[in-house]
Amino acid sequence: MFIFKRVQHIRDWVESRKADGLKVGFVPTMGALHYGHLSLVEKSKEETDVTVVSIFVNPKQFNDPEDLHKYPRPIEADLKMLYEGGVDMVFLPEVEDIYPPGDHKTIDFDPGPAAERMEGKFRPGHFIGMSEVVYRLLSITTPDSLFMGQKDFQQFAIIRKLITDFHMPIQLVMCTTVREANGLAMSSRNVRLSAEARDKAGIIFNILSSGKMLFEQRRPAKAVQEIALDALRKVNFDPEYFEIVNGYTLEPVQSMQDADQIVVCCAVKVEGIRLIDNMIWK
Repeated sequence: MFIFKRVQHIRDWVESRKADGLKVGFVPTMGALHYGHLSLVEKSKEETDVTVVSIFVNPKQFNDPEDLHKYPRPIEADLKMLYEGGVDMVFLPEVEDIYPPGDHKTIDFDPGPAAERMEGKFRPGHFIGMSEVVYRLLSITTPDSLFMGQKDFQQFAIIRKLITDFHMPIQLVMCTTVREANGLAMSSRNVRLSAEARDKAGIIFNILSSGKMLFEQRRPAKAVQEIALDALRKVNFDPEYFEIVNGYTLEPVQSMQDADQIVVCCAVKVEGIRLIDNMIWK
C-alpha cells in the first residue's frame, strides 16, 4: 500500500495507473474508520482496478472549532485497517496541501435549496465546505469512480449535483448503509455512546422502517413525521428532524406518488451525540 502526502506525488501515481489502462476508484474519508468505510473500499475493489482512499479532516466542514479539535484521528489504526482491506494507495494531505497558503479561490457552485434543509438547517455552511473539499480532492485524484455511503444521503445528493454541474467525467456510486446488529447505522460517533444507549439507539432504524409502512398506507406525511418524532422522544432521545423528501431535490413530499425516489432522513441526539440516518422508501 502506497502512502502519499504531497499533491504532485499522488497525481503522478494516478496518472501512471491510468496510462496502463487501469480504472481508479476513490473513497474520501475523514478518518476514524469503521467497517462502513471498508464497505466502500470493497465496492471500489469490485468495480475498479485500483482503490485510493483519502484521510483528511476538513476544517471547513466544522461550524464549531471545538468539534474540529475533538474529532478523533487514530491514524495508525486507520492505516492498518486500510492495509488489511487491500487499499492500493492512501492520500494523507495536510491542510496546506488542500488549501495552499494564499489560495483564497472558492468553487462557483450553488448547491441550491437542497443544502438549506435538514443538515443544512442545523449546520449552516457545512455543505459549502464539504463541496469545496470534495471538488479539490476529485481534481487532485481524478478518479473514474467516486464511492460514497448512503448514510450521508444529503451529502450524496449534493455531490451528485456538483459532478453534474461541473461536467466531471466521474461515476458516482452510492453504497448501502452498513448497520450494527440492532440496526444502528455504523458511525465513528457510536463509540462515544454508553453501551446501554448504543443498544437502545437501534430504535432509530425501527422507526424508519415502521414509518415506511404507515406512509405506504397513505397516512399523511405530517402524521408519519409526528408519530416518529414522538416515538424518539419517548425513549428520551432528542430528534432534530424527521423529513420525508424527494431523493433528487430533497424537497418534502406528501405521498408515494410524488416522486420517483423517496427518502426519509433524520437526525437524533442520543446522550448528546448527534446521529444521522436515512432509508430509501421508494
